[in-house]
Order: sequence, then C-alpha cells, then structure tokens
Amino acid sequence: MRATGLGFAALCLSPALAAAQPGGDWSSGYGPWHMWGWGMMGAGMGVAMILFWVVIIVLAIAAVRWLLAAAPGRPAAPGETAEDILKKRYARGEIQKEEFEAKLRALRA
Repeated sequence: MRATGLGFAALCLSPALAAAQPGGDWSSGYGPWHMWGWGMMGAGMGVAMILFWVVIIVLAIAAVRWLLAAAPGRPAAPGETAEDILKKRYARGEIQKEEFEAKLRALRA
C-alpha cells in the first residue's frame, strides 16, 4: 500500500518537477505554458472534451431512467385504470376469482 502511495505522489509531482528544470529556450512555444495559446490540437480538443462529457452524462441519465423504469413494483403506467391493474393481477394468479369479483364490484360501485 505504501508503494502505491509513493508512486501516486511521484506521478502527481512529475509535472511540477518537469516545469522546474533550469534553462531552456521557451521561444519555440513549448514550456510550462505552451498550451495557453491553444497548444497542440487547437480549440477543437477543448470542444471535443466538452462533447465527450456531455455524452457520458446523457448516457448515465438515460441508464438510470431505464433502470428505474424496469424496477419491480414501479407505479402503474399513465392511463392504466384500477380495473386494468386488477385484471392483470387476476391473470397472473395473484388473486383468486372471488377476491377479483369482490374488488371489481367495489371499484364499479
């Protein structure tokens, strides 16, 4: 565990160590600030990164909505009446004929 922590610390400090190297001619556009002028890929890379995260977030939201819609015990679909639910329960065998008829009479009363 300690070796992992040291490796992580070295990884985090490596950019700072690279920027701290002495000398060098920064006129070529490279240096600790070379990406400030849109750098290697131009503005397209920033736009692509934003689009990437938008797609990831939209997919995550869609996945959560799909999982919640498929969850057991979810509420009835809009437009589904109490009689429809009762008929489905009877068809699945959750309730007996006598109970079905009693509940149906109660709903229609």
